[in-house]
Amino acid sequence: FHPDDTIVDVGGHKIGGGYFAVMSGPCSVESKEQITYVAQRVQAAGASILRGGAFKPRTSPYSFQGLRAEGLELLQEARAVTGQPIVTELMNNEHIHLFEDAHVDMIQIGARNMQNFELLKAVGRLKTPVLLKRGLSSTLEELVMSAEYIMAEGNPNVVLCERGIRTFETSMRNTLDISAVPMLKKMTHLPVVIDPSHAAGIAFMVPALAQAAVAVGADGLMIETHNNPAKAKSDGAQSLTPDQFDALMKVIKPELEFFGKKLN
Repeated sequence: FHPDDTIVDVGGHKIGGGYFAVMSGPCSVESKEQITYVAQRVQAAGASILRGGAFKPRTSPYSFQGLRAEGLELLQEARAVTGQPIVTELMNNEHIHLFEDAHVDMIQIGARNMQNFELLKAVGRLKTPVLLKRGLSSTLEELVMSAEYIMAEGNPNVVLCERGIRTFETSMRNTLDISAVPMLKKMTHLPVVIDPSHAAGIAFMVPALAQAAVAVGADGLMIETHNNPAKAKSDGAQSLTPDQFDALMKVIKPELEFFGKKLN
């Protein structure tokens, strides 16, 4: 019933309707120097949106949980330097006021919270764009219904994210469901982006999966880039170095041109 593709504007950068956005940055914000340096490097390579985790959901309670409110402040400082809009994960309703105070440009709802319906309704009452990640074992219909929770509250600015699903395969963290892109394009009018970093969990696979995402019609990429992955406090194994990100973007740009997408 919605014939045209929805275009979501994130701080002046468009996603959907032929516009392609690359979101990149470290899994976790670790210091001012780290996040600012990575922001400058990924922006120079062609990334339009800075990603970085301030609040981190971790499988182990003993893993690094993020810098929390301080992390939001550091993201703001990096945005002041580069002008890039920021996307970061919201984990519960209690932190919404912190995100509003920080003027977060795009709120990420992580895979583990895809069916946290009260949280979905809360971000639906905002006008801030939402990046909604697919749950580890969720169907596409369940993902779309979660998006409906947000839109039913009045926020139409939703971007869907395929980040890999849990299968019987153990050689990689998750299995990237590349077929989700054309199917979601048929089911909805919302932009669809791919997160190859979380899908594979292994850095060497990220460029190939990113290229596949462009070829299958995705509207954007979310790629983890860290200045020193070997010493990253979270998800270093799947993070690209800035030089590796540069190399990836050199491949992605002509591919986007070939498929008629505009890097935004």
